[in-house]
Amino acid sequence: MSLSDSRSAGPRPIVRVSAAEAVFSAIRDAIETGELPVGSKLSPETVLATQYAVSRSVIREALRSCAALGLTETHTGKGTFVIATHTARDRVLGTFSARSLMEARPHIEIPAAQFAATRATTEQLNQLRGIIEAMEVEDDPEMWVTLDAGFHALIATASGNGVFERVVNDIREAMVNQSEINLITGRQHPSHTEHREILAAIEAGDGPAAGHAMAAHLAAVDEALTQILGAETA
Repeated sequence: MSLSDSRSAGPRPIVRVSAAEAVFSAIRDAIETGELPVGSKLSPETVLATQYAVSRSVIREALRSCAALGLTETHTGKGTFVIATHTARDRVLGTFSARSLMEARPHIEIPAAQFAATRATTEQLNQLRGIIEAMEVEDDPEMWVTLDAGFHALIATASGNGVFERVVNDIREAMVNQSEINLITGRQHPSHTEHREILAAIEAGDGPAAGHAMAAHLAAVDEALTQILGAETA
């Protein structure tokens, strides 16, 4: 089976997807239709790579997406197994649900960005810029989601408000897991643009603009989660 990097439906414009997204979609469909029932073991990465005519790294990324949605679980030395046929409407991300996380983040990160616009140090601004630049060239999804969470945590630190900093650090693991789902919807590059808009407002010392940019970013993340987890607000 060979996968193209694009799909089309009827007369609508072609929607380009990566090879990993295409493999993920195929495996997810097999799970949700019962072709791969709960308890079944997926073929080894090498076999899947041959089946879909892609590299093992593409297979690993697709399997990470399946795991992020709670569809599969990998046991070292044993393989990857199907643990659910459908994604829960309110995925648990670490110790918090996706819905709880998205309800709380705007109340923390929007004012944090606003304060950071007037309180961030030159060193913190340089660090934020460095994180964005690293994210834009990062190929490893695991490292990308770690950098993503680090960007938001550093803004909380730059706010100069210890409460915001503590809360964001407490939910950091959940934010990493949330970023995994964000990647599934192809939001990696849009996130880069949104992060740059947030940083530009902070560097300009414009609190309202920084808050607005953060609000827009979080709204886009919320929309992506809703898209992948179901109609109910994530």
